[in-house]
Amino acid sequence: MYIHELKGWPHFVWDHQYLADLLIQVRHEQGRLIGRMQSIGFHKYQETILHTLTQDVVKTSEIEGEILDPSLVRSSVARHLGMDIGALDVVDRNVEGVVEMMLDATQKFNEPLTEDRLFGWHAALFPAGRSGLKKIGVGAFRTGPVQVVSGRMDREKVHFDAPPAEKVPHEMTLFLEWVNHDNKIDLSLKAAIAHFWFITIHPFEDGNGRIARAIADLILARCEHSSCRFYSLSAQIQIERKGYYDILEKTQKATLDITAWIEWFLKCLGRSIQDALATLDAVLQKNKFWEKLGGAPINERQRKVINRLLDGFEGKLTTSKWAKMTKCSQDTAHRDILDLVNRGILVKNPEGGRSTSYTLNP
Repeated sequence: MYIHELKGWPHFVWDHQYLADLLIQVRHEQGRLIGRMQSIGFHKYQETILHTLTQDVVKTSEIEGEILDPSLVRSSVARHLGMDIGALDVVDRNVEGVVEMMLDATQKFNEPLTEDRLFGWHAALFPAGRSGLKKIGVGAFRTGPVQVVSGRMDREKVHFDAPPAEKVPHEMTLFLEWVNHDNKIDLSLKAAIAHFWFITIHPFEDGNGRIARAIADLILARCEHSSCRFYSLSAQIQIERKGYYDILEKTQKATLDITAWIEWFLKCLGRSIQDALATLDAVLQKNKFWEKLGGAPINERQRKVINRLLDGFEGKLTTSKWAKMTKCSQDTAHRDILDLVNRGILVKNPEGGRSTSYTLNP
């Protein structure tokens, strides 16, 4: 039996004590990231929000196998947020639709989640009324059965059967009442439950995964009392895509105890925040480096390679790699490097001869 067929559905249970330490840790990391973000300049702050929202849009679509052009997504997000990045005009309605949904979820997190709002998100995802070659009903709940399947058409594996279509309106009424009600549940925990509950109802013909993740983002924004996104849960889910589908399938075929799903979700959330903290540390280290250099004259080739080194350059920096990266001659590369060595910005590694390589001076 699927979880939605069990007596007592949708009254989920979970082990509060087992999850308590994990929840405290995630909330601590959320607070730490928000606090650290206050220490960076306005430009970097805006750039982080733009990067995170772009990642969210690109990765939530990628999870479903739809590849969007990151540059078009970035331009669309920037235009919607009023950021001047010299953005190109975006004409791809598929890109615009996902951007509009994600921004509506995160920028208007305090507004109630309603059927009409969900219908708007769904219509935005499928502006042509098609999913691939298939015509689907948009901006309305599904009217037929739906299954989650994988594999070739002649060897399909059914992972999940959603509730019958006639039950969807009632199921969604219960769900939306719960989302909008102050049920005294920690909001990080509520994001996990809402994601699972919505995707189990599977109220639309297509797009359920993307909308479920948008709902989770909306509730997480409520949790943080902020529309500013500094980490991308969808990007982390994409990295852990197999585990994501495995735990969903396992939980949807189990009891009403969804502890295992909540644990997976919170750990995934924690890893996405830790990744954002690591990225922020790198940004701050880079800022410190350039501040320490002050107004020291650095040409564009030198600036480009130094930034590559600060971003975690793999391997050893040699004259030939410098020449290739900056598209200059070996002689020019050698002069650039020697200048930085003489000024104490680069240091020569112990090995010499043809193996001569350089690193940033700590």
